[in-house]
Amino acid sequence: MRRRLIAAFLALGSALPLAAQDTSPGERLPVVRHVLPNGMTFLFLRRAGAPTVSFVTQFRAGGVDEWTGISGTAHLFEHMLFKGTPTLGTRDHAAEQRMFPRIDAVADSLTQEFRKGEAADTAVMRRLRERLRQLEDSARGFVVSNELDRVLTRNGAVNLNASTFNDGTNYFFSLPANRAELWFALEGDRIKNPVLREFYSERDVVMEERRLRVETQPFGLLREEFLQAAFRAHPYGRPVVGLASEIQAVSRNSAIEYFRRYYGPNNSVVAIVGDIDVDQMRRWADQYFGSIPSGEPHRPVVTQEPAQRGERRIEVEYDANPLLMIGYHVPEAMHPDSRALSMLASILTGGRTSRLVARLVVQQRAAQQIAAGLQPGSRYPRLFTFTGVPVAPHTTQEIETAVYEELERIQREPPTDFEMTRVRNQIEASGVRRLDGSIGLAFQFASSEALYNDWKTSFRFDREVLAVTPADVQRVARTYFSRNNRTVATLVRPAAAATRGGIN
Repeated sequence: MRRRLIAAFLALGSALPLAAQDTSPGERLPVVRHVLPNGMTFLFLRRAGAPTVSFVTQFRAGGVDEWTGISGTAHLFEHMLFKGTPTLGTRDHAAEQRMFPRIDAVADSLTQEFRKGEAADTAVMRRLRERLRQLEDSARGFVVSNELDRVLTRNGAVNLNASTFNDGTNYFFSLPANRAELWFALEGDRIKNPVLREFYSERDVVMEERRLRVETQPFGLLREEFLQAAFRAHPYGRPVVGLASEIQAVSRNSAIEYFRRYYGPNNSVVAIVGDIDVDQMRRWADQYFGSIPSGEPHRPVVTQEPAQRGERRIEVEYDANPLLMIGYHVPEAMHPDSRALSMLASILTGGRTSRLVARLVVQQRAAQQIAAGLQPGSRYPRLFTFTGVPVAPHTTQEIETAVYEELERIQREPPTDFEMTRVRNQIEASGVRRLDGSIGLAFQFASSEALYNDWKTSFRFDREVLAVTPADVQRVARTYFSRNNRTVATLVRPAAAATRGGIN
């Protein structure tokens, strides 16, 4: 049945290439948009077939929305939303609430001492950490650990998870169709009444994630330094996982303030896809979410990154194989040039026959990987990046040289019709695949609506990329890919480690 649905939509425009159609198959999906008076947006798509329903909730609340001093809070709050509510995850909510002020007071004292830096009294900090651990252990006696997860799992939930990124945070899972109302009851409760229990121990978990993802991971370490070098003003240069000094100092009250600012229903989008009765979904949306007061409007970032006026180069020392990142400042996703930039990325690294992959990976065997893309977000001006991993004895300099030569080649001569056709065929094929799978569609709907206020935008974007001409690609290559607009970061072994490995 699922395959027949896809085929039916493709048949609507099968007589013409996608680039020539007024709308793509994705844009023609019968999505029902339902907006509550408080501004919360629901997107429903009925897909007959498997008796399951996928739910994706996306909040316009990401790392870019944090203010100075609380980096990592968006990610930390993602963890907190799994801790439960006054009625879920607790044996005695009133008793644990009475303990929170005592716990917070000790945590605040620890933070004050920590912020003294080298002047901090390590013995005082050790005593405060131990006291904080004891109080949280006492409060944990009232906690029913992982109750939300257990309730959902007992009712057949799969893929229960969440993710935080620069432009937002999403929460997602799938349920059997006959358990769909459970999502409304639980999600409505935790959005209205989250309880930030086990806050400081979970803060330690987030700190450990930073160590694993960044401080002991070569690519994570390089990427963090690279983005900080490229963005000197805009918060895209700040790591989503947070800075170590700020993670260790963020308070429960700061997290509550972040929630108050950004987790209002008017800053959320819910996509529900699967074997559903759309009218029933509407009624449950009104019943479980309609009474939540509207929150503050989303506050867009007003800081603009100044124009870069010279190449920036950094080296990051770490005892690992070398890595390379190159980035050029380019506009946000909704800028008209983003379509041609996307086409350029595919021409250069989209598959084994693309220019850089064919040259560096297939023919010269100089690189394990070479990839181009647009990051670290979509809502604001961002970077067109290259990431390269050399194969010994080849070097990052060889990869860097090849990147510049291929960019200069496109600046001189536009891509060929053969290259354009290859990329268009890839896009059209992926356009078919992206219609298959309820959870994937729900992610696309929620993301597009949350970022661009229109669930169709991501589908429309692909259709507009197909209309890009060779002259468009050449124009953006000439516009953005100059030396003065470039940041280059390389991971290199420390001198002592390189000598031990026999590298001069």
